Amino acid sequence: MSLPDRIDPRPPRRIYRWDLDKTYLQTEFDSLRDLVRTAFQKAHQKVAVPGASALIRELSENGDSRLCIVSGSPKQMRAVLEEKLKLDGVRWDEFVLKDNVGNLLRGRFRALRGQVGYKLPAILESRVHAPVEAEEVLFGDDAEADAFIYSLFADLVAGRVDERVLSQVLEAGGVYPDDALRVREAWKKIPVGDPVRRIFIHLDRLTPPAHFTPYGPRVVPIFNYFQAALVLLADGHLTAPQVLKIAVEMVQTAGHNIITLSNSFQDLLRRGLPLQQAAVALSQALEGPNKLLAAMRPMPDILAAFSKRLAALGTPPPPPPVQAVDYVSLIHHALPRNHKGRTKPQ
Repeated sequence: MSLPDRIDPRPPRRIYRWDLDKTYLQTEFDSLRDLVRTAFQKAHQKVAVPGASALIRELSENGDSRLCIVSGSPKQMRAVLEEKLKLDGVRWDEFVLKDNVGNLLRGRFRALRGQVGYKLPAILESRVHAPVEAEEVLFGDDAEADAFIYSLFADLVAGRVDERVLSQVLEAGGVYPDDALRVREAWKKIPVGDPVRRIFIHLDRLTPPAHFTPYGPRVVPIFNYFQAALVLLADGHLTAPQVLKIAVEMVQTAGHNIITLSNSFQDLLRRGLPLQQAAVALSQALEGPNKLLAAMRPMPDILAAFSKRLAALGTPPPPPPVQAVDYVSLIHHALPRNHKGRTKPQ
């Protein structure tokens, strides 16, 4: 019996989509000086958001996931960005960067800052090649329109947005006709399903979490990646020991401590995230000797207090149903604004 020439990898069960700037990397681009400094940084000078690389590594441990990066950084930065990811031990499957030089040469000035006309077709085209049953979790930030774009992507694939609404959004967003065509063509190729489980928005600009309420409970604003790890534990993407490894790295390398982590836990509880079972799983994982968790020794008492508080609250209510999102109204809040406060078209 002859053996096959190659063994194809398993199709991914889960797809994790990440932005880079302000989501994975601590990047400043609010001024010309920031832009110049960022452009000339070496890979070792770039700093990841605490916990981000650890979270990505733990999510990839099962070997049945796919990491897709879509960043607004220019293509000319590919070499240094890839080197940075390699230094952090991050392995990716897809890496899309923005063709800002091409946009300039073609006179597409709106596309230099625009994100809807860039990210939406990119992630739709990526989804075309994904298994129908593959779940998705997306990571973005509050500096751009990530919550809007990711939610629109999810609802397009799920059939909750029709052609009329899509046309209104693309027009209001100033999306160029060729990019709008890419959106529609990719959308029509994707089987209807509901693969997007969570959308995490890293609050780099400390936007109040309530700002994202119109997008429904699928969108979870986070102040740090320990919060994302807790929610992913509750959702079944991580185990309790993996969450603790992420927490330990944040304590040892990024200046976090038990107080900041416990405050992060309590913040999610106040917002009504269903973390009852996650608290129990973490408590069990902290039982018994483990040298890796020496830095987390006060955590059992904190989790025990959480567990008592959760028990007093009783059985949590079922999660609310996915709500309809008014994208036509939200597009005007999602786009960048100029110094006079008017919505600037893409």
